[in-house]
Amino acid sequence: MHYLATIAGTEQTAQPGSPEFAAGLEKYAAFQEAAGAAIAGGAALFPATTAVNVRRSGDQTLVTDGPFTEQAEVVTGFYVFDVQDLDEAIELARRIPSALHSAIEVRPMVGWTPHDTPGADWWTALLWESRADMIAPDSPEWAKMALEHGQFAEKVGEAIRGGGALQPPDTATIVRVRDGKLLLTDGPFTEGAEVVDGLYVFTAASPAEATEIAAQIPRRPQGRSEIRRIVDIGF
Repeated sequence: MHYLATIAGTEQTAQPGSPEFAAGLEKYAAFQEAAGAAIAGGAALFPATTAVNVRRSGDQTLVTDGPFTEQAEVVTGFYVFDVQDLDEAIELARRIPSALHSAIEVRPMVGWTPHDTPGADWWTALLWESRADMIAPDSPEWAKMALEHGQFAEKVGEAIRGGGALQPPDTATIVRVRDGKLLLTDGPFTEGAEVVDGLYVFTAASPAEATEIAAQIPRRPQGRSEIRRIVDIGF
């Protein structure tokens, strides 16, 4: 079964390309080597200050730069685990280096399409949805949205490298490690009105092209797509 481990916290202080960032990568490389085949995807993301948010208002597409201001914590990266159950996913999440100072939201996925090693032209679109508008899996509304997402993927074609949807936010578990102790909390990491309900990983030659692709992702009226460039870390 696939689980999304979303790394959430205050914005990263070590910028991609800096010596501090490179030093941190060594810890993640060791984690990934130990986890092995249990890792079915993942990426480090450029800072939220570089984000682009896409919403729809009627027939209009609204694009805004920068982080979503209502969030106290931002997504700095993610992993997808392919494991037997939640206990195994939690055991992996607690070993993510960021668990020592950030929150790791572990949530079961409805489906996941694995991706290759991300490159310099890779992006992710985090799909945010209002809690009030969340759709239950296997409902008629879910089937309708799944059909629309299939049409989107067919239209965009090879640009899509991976993606998946999530189970409802009440299935989430927050993992933290403080002073060597594992701390678990039920529910999503964000206390705001929105939660992540899926994501795409895709390629684009420029921010403008990435925005154009993300603008075509099917969303409910109050949903938004947060576009973030993926850091090319080489593993």
